[in-house]
Formats: sequence, structure tokens, C-alpha cells
Amino acid sequence: MTGRGIDQILPHPGDPVLHESYATSALDYVRLAEAANGPIPRPVSPAYIWGEALHEFNRMRPVARIINLETSITHSEDYVPKGINYRMSPENADCLKAAAIDCCVLGNNHILDWNRRGLLDTLATLQRLRIKTAGAGRNLGEARAPAILDTGGAGRLLLFSFACVTSGTPHDWAATSEAAGVNLLTGLSADAAARVAAEIAASVTPGDLIVVSIHWGSNWGYDIPRAQRRFAHSLIEKANVSIVHGHSSHHPRGIEIYRDRLILYGCGDFLDDYEGIKGYEEFRDDLVLMYFVDIVPAGSLAAVELVPLQIRQCRLVHPSQQDVAWMQQTLDRESRQFGVRVVSGPEGRLMLSWERTAK
Repeated sequence: MTGRGIDQILPHPGDPVLHESYATSALDYVRLAEAANGPIPRPVSPAYIWGEALHEFNRMRPVARIINLETSITHSEDYVPKGINYRMSPENADCLKAAAIDCCVLGNNHILDWNRRGLLDTLATLQRLRIKTAGAGRNLGEARAPAILDTGGAGRLLLFSFACVTSGTPHDWAATSEAAGVNLLTGLSADAAARVAAEIAASVTPGDLIVVSIHWGSNWGYDIPRAQRRFAHSLIEKANVSIVHGHSSHHPRGIEIYRDRLILYGCGDFLDDYEGIKGYEEFRDDLVLMYFVDIVPAGSLAAVELVPLQIRQCRLVHPSQQDVAWMQQTLDRESRQFGVRVVSGPEGRLMLSWERTAK
């Protein structure tokens, strides 16, 4: 979430006025972060917010860098009265290029916070930056279309994105044949899974790898609804999906590996301006994860490495050994119910261990 407070510390901050009961200015969130962890230099460079994540990208050199972008990129003043509205200045969107992001998932409950004009501005800015998108578009066809990413000789990666109403996405944000909007899921029924599988089948060619990104569920807690599990399993069974990239929770939730395919029920936030906000401290939303996923050409999971980082002064830093241990123990506890163990790796990194499906 590169909007609101984060937008204010970048070189070209937009209008800080907010329409929230909690705060009236985006600068209030900067002040909270500074009160918690010390002064933040302003303006910062576009690369500042990524901090140690840039070193991890350089170390791993992934063929595709994918994020859920949970903010509108716009100067629109046409806000939707929903309590929380995220936006960043289009002139600050270079921060996405600073991390060489390849694709922004837009199927979420904040991408139309500044109405359809805000979405159209977002699409135009990302197109200018040559960053691919999925999950929202100028019409239903665009919103449903997958982002197609080049994996450097290993075939195509097709990324489909959906915003589910269970995350608080309004029904009237759905794209139509004539109106911009999101690729909306109104539920997680067997029929919905079959429809999604059919959409995927219509786009896939032999050798393609498939990722499905879904904004679903609540912000806090570790409970994983049965409907999410059934839906994710069905996509793997019916559509040969390699990764189900689930998000909405502000902290990581349990991880499942089903038929050697990865299911992230809640990958947690990665960047936000929540530093210094009181409440829900037990979930440690200041601790975040990078997910580096290796997939074999047939689509099965080869390995997963998790890199814990921490948000301090609106940038990503390495956490303490104690915090890394807390993350390892928490994720291991929550993932064990699915037969997945989260174990410590070298240099403060975490690895997944599971019983692989017999061939």
C-alpha cells in the first residue's frame, strides 16, 4: 500500500486531505510512524521504501515480481464514502519501477476508492510505466484478462486476479461490458470455482504456468474459512493452478501445499503506513514476508523461501533474530494443520517443508 502516508514522504506528495474518522490528513500517519520509530527524512527517494527488499531481489533475481497494489494512483477528488480511501500521486509511481515490479494485481477493495476515474488514472499510469495489470480494467473483458508474464524461456506465466466481496469489495465495483471496475467474485461456491476454471481454460495454452490472485476474507486473525480451502483446492484440481495468491489479512496466515501446489491464504501486508497505530499488536503486522517461489515446468512446487522483513520509518529493514523466531514459530503453528512445516534457514530466512505427492 504505497498511498496515503507513504505517498507523503515521496518526492511528489498528493493532497493529504482524508475523509476518515481516525485521521484528517495523510501526514497524521507519517507523524505516528515518526513517534513510534524516529524521524523520517523527507522527501525520500523512490527506492527508499523498499529498503532491504531490494537486496533480496538482487540476491534471488526472480523472473517475475508480483504485488497486490492496494491503492489508487490518482489525483481524483471523487472519493467513495467508505471510511478508508487510499491514493498516491501518479508522479510518485516511479517507486514501483524502483523495485522493478513486473505486475500489479488490482483485484482488491481499495482500487476504486477514488471511483472509476481513480481506476482509469491507475491503469494509465501503470501502462506508462510498462507494468502489467490483472483484476481490474476499463471493461469486463480487460478485468478478466490475465496478465501474461515472460519467464525467460520457461514458458508463459498467466496471472488471473479476483476481488471477492468477502474482503469488503462493493458489489457495484464490478466491471461490466460498458463500465470500468474489478473482476468481482460474489462468492466461493463450487459453481464460482467452475466458472473461474473455465475462464482460465479459455486462455491457457500447453506449457503455461498459472497463478490465481484473490483478495478475500478478513483483515485480522488466523482462521481460514472452509470455503476458501474448497475454492483453492478446486482451482488446483480443475485448472492446474500452481499458486493461489490470497490476500486481505494484514498479517501472514497459515500456508498450505495441496498436490504440490502453493496456497497462500493470507500473505499479509508488505508495505503500509500502519506504523504506530494502536490495536492488534498481537498479530505483529509490522513483520512482513517476501515469498520466493520455485516452480518446475510442469507446474508443481519445487521450493519456497520466505524472507522476513520489518516496516520501520516507512521502509523495509531486517528484523531482529527474536522477531524472525516469532514469525517462524507462528507460521509453523498455523501451517502445521495443513501438513506444512516452516523451518529456519540461513541468514534469517525461512523455508517450507512438506510431504511431496507421490508420482
